[in-house]
Amino acid sequence: MSVQKLCAEGIGTAFLLIGVVGSGIMGAALADGNNAIALLANAIATGCTLYFIITILGPISGAHFNPAVTLAFFLRREITPGIATAYVAVQIIGGILGVWACHIMFDLDILQFSNTDRTGVSQWFSEILATFGLLFVIFGGIHSPREAVPTLVALYITGAYWFTSSTSFANPAVTIARGFSDTFAGINPGHIPMFILMQLIGTGLAALILPRLFRN
Repeated sequence: MSVQKLCAEGIGTAFLLIGVVGSGIMGAALADGNNAIALLANAIATGCTLYFIITILGPISGAHFNPAVTLAFFLRREITPGIATAYVAVQIIGGILGVWACHIMFDLDILQFSNTDRTGVSQWFSEILATFGLLFVIFGGIHSPREAVPTLVALYITGAYWFTSSTSFANPAVTIARGFSDTFAGINPGHIPMFILMQLIGTGLAALILPRLFRN
C-alpha cells in the first residue's frame, strides 16, 4: 500500500477540517452574532478548500477525504478492502488533527467536545440527500471532463451548506472531527452516530442508483 496515497488522504482531510472549522471560528468572531454571515463565510471557505485539495491531491490518492466516498468506490470494486480501510483510518485521524490545528491557530483549548445540537428527522434526511448529492456530483463529474470534478464538488458543497438544513456534513470523517470542536462548526458527539448512519444510507442509495444513471 502506497504511503504517498495515505499521506495525501490524511493531509487533505486535515486541510478540509482546517477550512471548515477555521472559517467557522473566524466567521463567527467577525459576524457579530449574524449567523447568516458566519455561514456564508464558512461555506465559501470550505468550497475553496475543497477545490485546492482535490486539484492538488487528486492525482495522488483520488482525493476521497471522505469515508462515504471511499465506501462508494469500494462498492464499485475500484479499490480493495485493505486500501478502503486504510483510507478511512487516515481520513478520521487527519480530520481530528486538522481540528486541533485550528484550535492552536485561534488560541483555543486543543481538546474540546461540542455542545451544538444537530438532530431530528429534518437534519437526518438532509444528510441522506447531501451525501447522495455529493456522490451524484462526483460520479457524474467523472463521466464529464475529469478536470471539472474539483470545481463541481466545491460548488456543490458551497451550495449545499445553504440548501440543506444540516449544512451538508456528508462526510463521516468530518462529522467525527467536528464533534471535537465546541465552535461554530461543531456537532454534539451524541448526535454523530445518527448523522453517520444517514450518510451511509445516502451512500447505499447512490451505489444502487448512480451506476444505472452513469453507464459507460
